[in-house]
Amino acid sequence: MDSEESIFDINKILKRIYISLKQLNQNKNLELIFEMHATIPREFKGNGQLIERLLTNILVFVYKYTSKHEIVLVISAPKDFLYEEEVSFSIMETGIAKEKILAFLETDMDNMLSRLEGKIIHDENNMHIDIPMTIAELGFRRHYRLPSKSMLQKKVLLIVESGNVTSSIAKMFKYFPYDVNLGFKEFQNDSMDLSEYDVVVMEDNLITNVFKSKIKEIQKIKKLKFVLLGESGLEGCSNVCACLVKPITQESIFELIISLFNEEVEHKVSDNIEINRPIHDINEKEIMKSNIDTNQNGFQGIVESKRAIPVEVLDINKGLNNTEGMGVLYSDELEKFLEIFEKSDLYFRQIVNEKSENKIKDFCIDLEKQAKVIGAESMLKFADIVSLIFVYDKLDMLPIYPGRYHLELEKLVDKIEKYLGYR
Repeated sequence: MDSEESIFDINKILKRIYISLKQLNQNKNLELIFEMHATIPREFKGNGQLIERLLTNILVFVYKYTSKHEIVLVISAPKDFLYEEEVSFSIMETGIAKEKILAFLETDMDNMLSRLEGKIIHDENNMHIDIPMTIAELGFRRHYRLPSKSMLQKKVLLIVESGNVTSSIAKMFKYFPYDVNLGFKEFQNDSMDLSEYDVVVMEDNLITNVFKSKIKEIQKIKKLKFVLLGESGLEGCSNVCACLVKPITQESIFELIISLFNEEVEHKVSDNIEINRPIHDINEKEIMKSNIDTNQNGFQGIVESKRAIPVEVLDINKGLNNTEGMGVLYSDELEKFLEIFEKSDLYFRQIVNEKSENKIKDFCIDLEKQAKVIGAESMLKFADIVSLIFVYDKLDMLPIYPGRYHLELEKLVDKIEKYLGYR
């Protein structure tokens, strides 16, 4: 049975589809590529489960009959996505007869398309459907907001063999906007100058010891970020900064950029602040005492002493004990946390930008309460950090925290999803 209307992340749907079809990809030596246009919102409101089933069935059909080695699913929408717009899903140049495609869509997919109010577009070369979809947040035009302007407008070199993969990734980098150059031919001719780039993305099966040495030499004189594209890890590549794991979506590029440049941003505004009490427990006496302690010991000294205490991202044993005492299931509380907070980094960034002090305090109270229940120890630290900002009247430091919260939330969501068996 399909779920009721809810808010869903289109990136997560695409990743689940990719994983579910991974064995088919390997059996038929196929590569599934997502090309997401900049007009596609990050989150929609609607029947995400039905859309996921529809796209999965369509791709299985294409896998069965195509003779191609790459399948490109293009997702596009009108330039100004105001509220409800037609979102296009096109599979480019399938190599399947038009009559066979139409028969499949009109017969096998008719029920699902009708329920989604989707329509078949008669396209000579491509498999094409349009579905009316509603944006999750009215008026939210820029769907991936980096935490700092200093992360924008970098120069990227892509060294990838597939033209389709290169084109897809280039479009996603240009969203921010990045200056993207394609370097596969220059790589083959050994004629490229790496010193002009901020980021080099290279397909993992192309890497050579000679190229690694070149990267290492450049990294001695500038902060060049070297990224491997593929499904392997970073073993044996000490000068690699990150691994861009397939499938690539717009959210993948967004998260990659934050992971590459967040450390540089943090160095500009020090935010190594942690305390061990909830924001709603702060009173005037504590503030006075904190001010005295700060004058005597130094703000940074207090911070460093707190940071020396290690905590887990998710203390499962603590969470199990908490929920057992409450008479509830731990898995239910984890799912509740995901439901409420999985995309709360967008909201937190918004209220920080608006300088809504009361909203920030209320948000941290709710975050701390639920994090404590499930044993999310590092998230409790985050709430404590924000508490201390208010105690010491360091509100000018708040703008750095949406980026930090995004990374902290990402780690916690990963742990929760692994525990629940979602990945």
